[in-house]
Amino acid sequence: MRLYPGKVTAIATDMVQALEQSGDIEIAEDMHQEVVLDIESVLREYIRADREITDRARDQISRDGLEFNQVNKIKTRIAEERGFGVGERAVEYLTRQIIEALFHSRHVEEVYGEDHALRKTLRDTMNKHLHVDDDLDQEVRRRIKNLQEGTATWEVEYHKVMGDLKRLKGLES
Repeated sequence: MRLYPGKVTAIATDMVQALEQSGDIEIAEDMHQEVVLDIESVLREYIRADREITDRARDQISRDGLEFNQVNKIKTRIAEERGFGVGERAVEYLTRQIIEALFHSRHVEEVYGEDHALRKTLRDTMNKHLHVDDDLDQEVRRRIKNLQEGTATWEVEYHKVMGDLKRLKGLES
């Protein structure tokens, strides 16, 4: 699961619409866009913190002379120390943060939904958007199907096509 900066506005907009349609929240008059911005701020802060934790993990690897393949293990440990959700825990962490933001937002008149209903709506909306990596991977593999997977040529072309698709779809960080 990866949260792309280019998808933040779409995710936040869909979340607000889903929460409003389900009757879980009531938004103050003419404040719909402000609630979207509140959720966007939570998502953008997550991206910033995730990047910071990844950088700290990479720094520790280079400082301690560890293998680079251990970056995820170290990143997970640093995230747990901070109470931050990465990997499988990212969606749950984000839903908690967004619910907290909704309760504290002055643009939300009332939160009617119970926590479990809010979490389900937010999780479903997020999952719809966060599987972009899988879709991109499938599209890249379709485009380079004439190359032998595992070869150096395949790897180079895979990364080139992936970069092109991310730029085309506005997903670059």
